[in-house]
Amino acid sequence: MAVDDGPVGLPENGPGSRIRRIVFLSVAGGALALLLVAFREVLAPFMVALVVAYVFAPVVERMQKIRVAGRAMPRWTAVLVLYLALLGTMAAAIALGAPLLVREVQRAARDAPRAIETARAEWLPAIDARMRSITSSMGPAEPDEPTPSLEPARTIRVIPVEGGGFEIMLPEEGIIVEQEDDEHRFVVRAAEPAGEAPRSDLATTVTRAVQRSLREGEATVGGAITTVQAFVAATINGIFKFFIMLMISAYVLISSDTIFAFFRSLVSPARRHRFDTLLRRMDRGLSGVVRGQLVICVVNGVLSAIGLWAIGVHYWPILSVIATLLSIIPIFGAILSSVPAVIVALQQGVGTALLVLGWIIVIHQIEANLLNPKIMGDAAKVHPVLVVFSLIAGEHFFGILGALLAVPILSIAQTLFLHFREVALGEPASATSSGIVEPSSTE
Repeated sequence: MAVDDGPVGLPENGPGSRIRRIVFLSVAGGALALLLVAFREVLAPFMVALVVAYVFAPVVERMQKIRVAGRAMPRWTAVLVLYLALLGTMAAAIALGAPLLVREVQRAARDAPRAIETARAEWLPAIDARMRSITSSMGPAEPDEPTPSLEPARTIRVIPVEGGGFEIMLPEEGIIVEQEDDEHRFVVRAAEPAGEAPRSDLATTVTRAVQRSLREGEATVGGAITTVQAFVAATINGIFKFFIMLMISAYVLISSDTIFAFFRSLVSPARRHRFDTLLRRMDRGLSGVVRGQLVICVVNGVLSAIGLWAIGVHYWPILSVIATLLSIIPIFGAILSSVPAVIVALQQGVGTALLVLGWIIVIHQIEANLLNPKIMGDAAKVHPVLVVFSLIAGEHFFGILGALLAVPILSIAQTLFLHFREVALGEPASATSSGIVEPSSTE
């Protein structure tokens, strides 16, 4: 439907003039930026609500086309039906899947100390023996304790003196104090002469590092019980914010036409066709980045569950949920979700771990060569370097929420840059820059 933009020109003075419009938008934009900075700690539900509303907007539009008793479904009715169906589906999924996940979590809690003990009793000695064989093949092994064959100048000598006490003679190079395995035990040894390589045992160093990691893991498992209260409080807070987010997203969906009409009214009538073009380009980029990525997350989770279940990996439901959630984060999510699956599979054997790793590689090949081009499309292309930078910057300044919203915000920023570059320089937004193929507007 055509929209009447009103008069093409702008008055030179008075209401609606270009100068007044620029001043008003500058002041209002500055005030809005200050408000966002001041209330940045409470913006998370609103930002997530906008993403949710954007994801469900096409569904609401299709539901509005359904005719009931010869009449189109009102928008608020479509939103209400959609959210009731969403909450019902979530309740059914929780009722069916929660008991399975709880059993797997309890099983993991029981098996964690055993896995740590297995790593300490079997893996650590094997690593130690392997490292010692490697270091011995590089040259003669260094003795663990000082022997009488050492030069006197390289020893620490303690000599009794008359009247009681001792005289301690240190080597010329000085001494080195190192922390032992226990936090309160230390080892004192003579420093090496200048120009010689440090006398160290690589196998011992690696063994001690692994032992320290195992102790920290055991302490973490043992201290998990003390975090139950904090977990419950965080869960209640999360549920509250979740329903607040749903409510906000529902309001946005119901009044989306009014919201867009308001922002369109801020643009001069002569340039509203450019504003419409900008919105189309943003939707084209975001539809791949947001909606496409969510579809890919679900596909990755389903494929991970099928593969891990078929291979027989322990805790496959938990690992599948982790793979689904982490797939929301581009690039890094795929890497992070692979680590726990391979570590768990290693406890069942190297062959199982290799099978899991191979299946993960197959999933990501399907994602890269089939899902990304078909689901996300060319319009969602953003340079990988920019994606990595946005993820790191978003996580650094705003934590996990910043990492989740980094790529959508980057897509919007890229679209704005290309659009205004086209307006200012006449350079069309091309596939070489962003993957957005759209000719320059000639309206």
